[in-house]
Amino acid sequence: MSEQRPHSPCIGVCQFDAQGLCLGCLRDVDQVMAWPGLDSDHQTGLMAGPLRQQCLQQRPYLADLPQLQALDKVLHRLDRVPQGIGWNHAQLADLLPDRPPVESAVLVGLVPRASGTQVLLTRRTEHLRNHGGQVGFPGGRIEADDRHPAAAALRESAEEIALAPQQAVALGFLDPFITITNYRVLPLVAVIDPDFVAVPSPDEVAEVFEVPLAYLMDMRHLRARPVDWGGNTRSVLEYDWPGQRIWGATAAMLANLHQRLQQA
Repeated sequence: MSEQRPHSPCIGVCQFDAQGLCLGCLRDVDQVMAWPGLDSDHQTGLMAGPLRQQCLQQRPYLADLPQLQALDKVLHRLDRVPQGIGWNHAQLADLLPDRPPVESAVLVGLVPRASGTQVLLTRRTEHLRNHGGQVGFPGGRIEADDRHPAAAALRESAEEIALAPQQAVALGFLDPFITITNYRVLPLVAVIDPDFVAVPSPDEVAEVFEVPLAYLMDMRHLRARPVDWGGNTRSVLEYDWPGQRIWGATAAMLANLHQRLQQA
């Protein structure tokens, strides 16, 4: 029966604003309290109708994302957090340590603009121990008090680039990815308010920039470069984007987004 229940409109915990609406799912207190007592059909109807309209009214930028309907179909639902060690695990199995990976989450932020959907990316500061100077998504380790992987991705985004909860709508997850540094990453796809102005944390983020989604979803711009690692020749993905090197885990997660959108 649980497999047939629709996904919750929130991400594991509701926090209310001054108007009494949840910052994550935009339900009021009465709607949140009544939710567990509703049957699956009623929940599904609310999410497809009144709750979606409520979300569009409170976050009108959501309707400006052309890929919204396709993403609703192909992403892992928020309440069905994808399992598995990572779709790329076989490629790195001989390099990974014999211990559980570090659980982490990142935010794949899509910004609807008049010129087309943009993907928000960051460049990490050079002095960081892991991946210093590299391009990636805001995010990091899932902490013990994070009630949900999506909450971790949003918390990290607030810390790194000052993204407020009301400036993003979480849609769902891409497939888990394992990094060579033994991090199991859950990429959360979210729609970001185009009025959002990033304020990079100087200790972590050197730069915040955007790249057109159409460019990143055009596989003619993606290359597989051979690298020598661990005594073997391996392929690392890389996008050809002026002024920035978008490669490795970030490029692979974007390729996974392309793969999922193709299913729609």
